[in-house]
Amino acid sequence: MAALQASSLLVSSSSSSSSGCSSKRTITASIQFLKPSKLRLVGDPSTVITKKLLEDLSNRNGYAFTETLQMDVNRTDRRLELRLSPTSSIEMTKKLYAILEAVKDRVEMHDNIGAQRDNWNKLLLKSVNMMTLTATTMAAVAAATPAPSLRVCSALLFTATTGMSLIMSKIQPSQLAEEQRNASRLFKQLRSQIESMLALQSPTEADVKEMTEKVLALDRAYPLPLLGAMLEKFPAKFEPAAWWPRVSNNSDQSREGKTFANSERNGWSRDLEVEMRAIVQVLKNKDKQDYLRLGNLALKLNKMLAVSSPLLTSIAAAGSAFGGSAATTVAAIAGAMAAIINSFEHGGQVGMVVEMYRNCAGFFDLMEETMEATLEERDYSKRENGEMFEMKVAMKLGRSLSELRDLARKSMASCIEGTEVDEFGSKLF
Repeated sequence: MAALQASSLLVSSSSSSSSGCSSKRTITASIQFLKPSKLRLVGDPSTVITKKLLEDLSNRNGYAFTETLQMDVNRTDRRLELRLSPTSSIEMTKKLYAILEAVKDRVEMHDNIGAQRDNWNKLLLKSVNMMTLTATTMAAVAAATPAPSLRVCSALLFTATTGMSLIMSKIQPSQLAEEQRNASRLFKQLRSQIESMLALQSPTEADVKEMTEKVLALDRAYPLPLLGAMLEKFPAKFEPAAWWPRVSNNSDQSREGKTFANSERNGWSRDLEVEMRAIVQVLKNKDKQDYLRLGNLALKLNKMLAVSSPLLTSIAAAGSAFGGSAATTVAAIAGAMAAIINSFEHGGQVGMVVEMYRNCAGFFDLMEETMEATLEERDYSKRENGEMFEMKVAMKLGRSLSELRDLARKSMASCIEGTEVDEFGSKLF
């Protein structure tokens, strides 16, 4: 009987010890399972639940791991906080917002000054034409009836008209107004880029530097003041407008000296690269060359008109001053021709046409430089996504993706056959 009781006690003690060990193993397993799986989800509500659950288990079973758990959670919270809102990122965001405010201010300035200079063109054109026609009428009357007072008034009006015509020919108000319109449009594009950058990503120091360079490049391309900083209206050679920061030679050399082995092509393929190179050739040989040709013609015409109008009014002033029937007749004819030329030059806004061609040639120059720089980048991760880049090029040229690919095939076929592409790259202008 005593042996039976001893054996039963032994069995019960062994079963209780085995159950205790099994329960301990179960708790330990649950702890090892919960700790690595839940502690990585920082910012998730389940972290708090897991923490409370482990605290209850530790209080109930006497395991002291709450302090270690708290330290891990706090450490992970700190890492998350540093990753999401580092001090440097906040500073870069503040700088980018400051640049955004400056860009918005420039948009307003260029809009206001552009409207003002457009009013200059209209008011000066009307004033000069009215003075020229009045002086011409006086000269014609003085030729029929000798009246010294009419000749003197006509000579004074023609002299004043000559001075005003010289000023208008020098500053070209219609071209100035077009410059401000282009600057306002480009600053609005830059404003949209900065706003998208602030909304979609955390800005870096490189982004701030890039936006600053773009703002300064636009300021140089389209200056606001007239004296000293005004763009040359009659250059010796017609060149496209450049409103973007040029890539330095050092960066080009450093990029060419490196090779990158990247398995991810970021949406690029061999066919897409060949397609983009074919599009570049079309833009370079067709669109850009055509606008350079038209711009040269418009510039030569504007030079001829800018010289002719003041020259004719000065001849009319001299004829009215010297007197005589023949001289006043010449003055009347010269005055009438000056009014016609002045109306054609400034009323037709030939200077605005020159600036429009200059801006269009610059647009194709920018597209060519951007596409070539993208294709020369060997690290695909630093390129813009290939499909997105193709869509942007198609949108800028006013084409669908299928039309863009058809144009690329025509360009490649023309290179093989030695013929010229029968259409321009852009359908917008």
